[in-house]
Amino acid sequence: MAENPMTQFEVYRIGPEIKIGALDISFTNASLFMIISSLAILVIFNLGSKKNSLLPNRIQLLAELSYTFVSKMISDTAGSKAKPYFSFIFSLFMFVLFCNMFGMIPYTFTVTSHIIVTFVLAAFIFIAVTMIGFIKHGFGYLKLFVPSGVPIVLLPLIVIIEIISYLSRPISLSVRLFANMMAGHTMMKVFGGFVISLGAVGGWLPLSFSVALTGLEILVAFLQAYVFAILTCIYLNDALNLHH
Repeated sequence: MAENPMTQFEVYRIGPEIKIGALDISFTNASLFMIISSLAILVIFNLGSKKNSLLPNRIQLLAELSYTFVSKMISDTAGSKAKPYFSFIFSLFMFVLFCNMFGMIPYTFTVTSHIIVTFVLAAFIFIAVTMIGFIKHGFGYLKLFVPSGVPIVLLPLIVIIEIISYLSRPISLSVRLFANMMAGHTMMKVFGGFVISLGAVGGWLPLSFSVALTGLEILVAFLQAYVFAILTCIYLNDALNLHH
């Protein structure tokens, strides 16, 4: 019998149980792969920045391409005012990307397939961007909810819609990443189960689907990290430049 495709998303404790009151802060498989992703990023960029040779090796080339890619993304979406926030957006993009990519390795854990992880990231971005907006513009930041050129009759309705849209940002940002990663990995597990169930004779068709789906999921893993980062840049652009 094929394994339940949802078991791959189970969070389990590693080591002793640690509680502070009713709060369980025990070390889990999710914690492990977040640490692994962070360490992998540190190792790759530490090695990539040690030797700044004119003919870069693969690790240095990867580090330079990543830096250039994120820098251009920030410039194109948020402008020069967002440059001071490069480190945060770069770290966010690389963390989500590495968590997504590690989840593609068999017998690993996909951190970003859990809504609690993606929502905490999205909520932090939402709060940080809102604070930046009020620091930069004071209460003038509220103009973001009052689009220019709107007839006075429609203004109350438009303001309500803008506020709801603004408050829904962390929900849409987190659900988009979580849903794509969870759905993709579930489909991969389902087709993998078909391959095992049908065996060598009838398993070639689901196997071919599994191979194609794996390639697609690798692309999705990158695209979702990109979308997460570029939406952060767009929100930051609203806070810094106050387009309304």
